[in-house]
This record gives sequence, structure tokens and C-alpha cells, in this order.
Amino acid sequence: MTPLKPKVLFFDVNETLLDLSTMKKQIGKALGGKEELLPLWFTTMLQYSLVVSASGTYHSFGHIGAATLQMVAANHNITISENEARNIVTDSMQNLRPHPEVKDALVTLKDAGYQLVAFTNSSQDGLKNQFKNAGLTDYFDDMLSVESTGKFKPFTDTYLWGAKQMDVKPGDCMLIAAHGWDVAGALWAGWRAAFVNRPGQQTFPLAPETEIAETDLTKIARILATYQ
Repeated sequence: MTPLKPKVLFFDVNETLLDLSTMKKQIGKALGGKEELLPLWFTTMLQYSLVVSASGTYHSFGHIGAATLQMVAANHNITISENEARNIVTDSMQNLRPHPEVKDALVTLKDAGYQLVAFTNSSQDGLKNQFKNAGLTDYFDDMLSVESTGKFKPFTDTYLWGAKQMDVKPGDCMLIAAHGWDVAGALWAGWRAAFVNRPGQQTFPLAPETEIAETDLTKIARILATYQ
């Protein structure tokens, strides 16, 4: 049987839609030219976003990114001030380019009748600036930041909030993301999911199996275009 269309497609933003290559250079420069430290910094940022949420407090994703940049730098005998770290993270995150296939894939999905929503841990203002600079704003029906929930993805409450914002049930939502932790969180919250297998990314083996797993958004869009 042909699968039923999800009512809303929710897109993770960083790495799923936006290429982190330019960020790699800027963060690497701040870390003494060690571009290979970008994955460590990004993972540390995600780790401490969970620490913040689990502790019942909230700091913006950008501020957590700056704090963890200072931490990674300190472990490599590099000192970065708080203001300097925030400026580096803000500048690098807000000037990312889309992956080459992203815009055409989004057009395919819009032509297939899907409602497209950005769903990110970044701040609302940060998301708006990212999309404006990347030329993605007009492709989306809505843009959601988790900041008003006080909890980052992958907390279940955050996905349930996203579904409620779009006035749909969890089972009518599909997350499209390039992070195994994000896909796992969505699936455990009762959503459907598609995994973009960007280089270096894997699904979490202990999570439910994703409905779709492909190497780029074009392939995912072509599959979703066949749904009825």
C-alpha cells in the first residue's frame, strides 16, 4: 500500500538544511586552526543543551554554544572570552549556506502539497536570520524555535509542543533531520521520521527504525512525493 502523507513536515535546520562547512573554518580558526575540533564542539554544545533542559533551566542555544566553545578551547590551552565566543558562534551560525540539493528538494515537496515547517533548537531571531541569509524563508509555511518551551529537542515535550503549534496530532508529523538523536526523539514522541544520512551521521541503533533513510534531501523528497 502507498503510505499516507504526513500532514506536516518538520525540518531540523543546522546540518540538515544548512551546510556547516563555513562554520568549520571559523570555529577551527578560533581553536588554533584545528578544524577537526568542530564535531567535538558541536557535540559538546548538544550535550550541555540537554544538561540545561534536564536541570529545569534555560539558556539560548547560541549562549550554550559560546560557553562550550570556551570549554573546548580551554582543553586545548586556548583562552576565548565570553563576548568573543558569542560573536564567533553567532557569526558562524547565521551565515551558513544551504546544502546544494536543498532548495530543489523543498520545491518538490511544496509541489507535492506538503506543509513545510522549520523546527530548531536555535532562537527564533537566530532562525529568521539564518533563513534570510540562506534564502530559505519563502520555502517554509512556518518557522518554530523551541525557545518558548524552555526545553531543547530531543525532549518529548518539545515535539508534542511542535505538533500542537501546527494543530496536528503527533502521528501526523514527520521530522526530517540529519541527527540520530533528533530522529530518535521524534520517533519516541510518536512522530514519523526521515533521516538524512549526511557524512559522519548515523541513526541511533536503540531507537525505532526510521521510515525513510537516504543520503540527501532530493532522494527523500522523491519518496515523499509518491505518498498519497
